[in-house]
Amino acid sequence: MKFATKAIHAGVEPDPTTGAIMTPIYQTSTYVQESPGKHKGYEYARTQNPTRTALQNNLAALENGKHGICYASGLAATDAILKLFKPGDEIIASNDLYGGTYRIMVRVFQEYGIKFNFIGLENPSALEGAMTPATKMVWIETPTNPLLRIVDIKAIAAITKAKNTLLVVDNTFASPYLQNPLDLGADLVMHSVTKYLGGHSDTVMGAIVLNDDEITKRLEFIQNACGAVPGPQDCFLVLRGIKTLHIRMQRHCENALKIAQYLRQHPKVSQVNYPGLEDHPQHELAKRQMRGFGGMVSFELHGDSLPEAVRVMESFKVFSLGESLGGVESLCTHPASMTHASIPKEEREKNGLKDTLIRLSVGIEDADDLMADLAQAIG
Repeated sequence: MKFATKAIHAGVEPDPTTGAIMTPIYQTSTYVQESPGKHKGYEYARTQNPTRTALQNNLAALENGKHGICYASGLAATDAILKLFKPGDEIIASNDLYGGTYRIMVRVFQEYGIKFNFIGLENPSALEGAMTPATKMVWIETPTNPLLRIVDIKAIAAITKAKNTLLVVDNTFASPYLQNPLDLGADLVMHSVTKYLGGHSDTVMGAIVLNDDEITKRLEFIQNACGAVPGPQDCFLVLRGIKTLHIRMQRHCENALKIAQYLRQHPKVSQVNYPGLEDHPQHELAKRQMRGFGGMVSFELHGDSLPEAVRVMESFKVFSLGESLGGVESLCTHPASMTHASIPKEEREKNGLKDTLIRLSVGIEDADDLMADLAQAIG
């Protein structure tokens, strides 16, 4: 199947009892057994749920993977991956990444003896010099959050495979519609399903997709043993959201390019970050690695004034000021005080994330209305 067909049909079968075309919401905590240990494949809803099974199979198909595992949030999925490691292990992560990922690595797992090294990975050669015999995993985002840098997955994967090191790609910004990291050599793909996969700002969820059977068994054990599982209602909502993922992503990409081009010519804007712009440093890499450039844009204003940036964010009428991204509605976020506040200021600025940076999650509204809103807000 091609992507649009997979989004609607993969992993989903009509309900065998009624023929319902939509996957039922199996709102149950347990399942009746015919005899001790003799059941129909389902024992207890933390361990398995038919609605969740359908979603996990669908996500695996979208990422061209063998196994899909869903969690209660994107950070719960991150937590499960980090639990694969032990004290003394080292993990290298790209230094431009979601603040919550940094927080769980440094303020939770580092306390248990796992070491973390955050480096710029736009140049893959930087990875080889940073790896040590203790390096067990490399974690990357691409496009990165919030500076929209592009990391060469295939080049990074060549290095990690040679060193027998796991490569995890957070594919939240791109979604499976635009990019499939497993096809480029990654070992695990992580998603904050909350964002583009759900697509309607009405559920919180995470997911991991992979091919390795042994690692899957370990992650499934962690999923069941630690219990950070999504409920069937949320799984139903995501299954419904995914059915329009391809249509939504097309409009997100179209609108974001128009917004980026508009901002680039605005006299009060000093910097625009969007990989779809031809002068983006990794534009050619993005063209090779992705099937489109996504719906995320970030920008800075001339003068680098925080009060002016705050004034602009407070002035939006169509863009809503709020955390998160990937919904059908357009959102505006101030990373330094919101999504990335857990990263120390000196670390943020060293990596190029200024306190005046504004991040836009460009929705699927009419692009002319979005540009008019930017015009009146920026002034």
